[in-house]
Amino acid sequence: MDPDVVGEVTGEIVKDDDGVLRIDHVHVVYRVSVAASDRETVERVHGFHADKCPVARSIKGAVKISTEIRYEGD
Repeated sequence: MDPDVVGEVTGEIVKDDDGVLRIDHVHVVYRVSVAASDRETVERVHGFHADKCPVARSIKGAVKISTEIRYEGD
């Protein structure tokens, strides 16, 4: 059985002013398989999920985070 949600994460690594590599940006694409009738709920949860995510809260302010939803079958 395929999962209902799969996360694909990419990041951007840059050199800071001292020449040290650091993570600048993380982008998460959530691939979601749900019925069309559940998409409103998915959008609502997506709007606040980062506030409840331990990783996002740990790096907030130090690393830019962006997310998007891609519905499977579209």
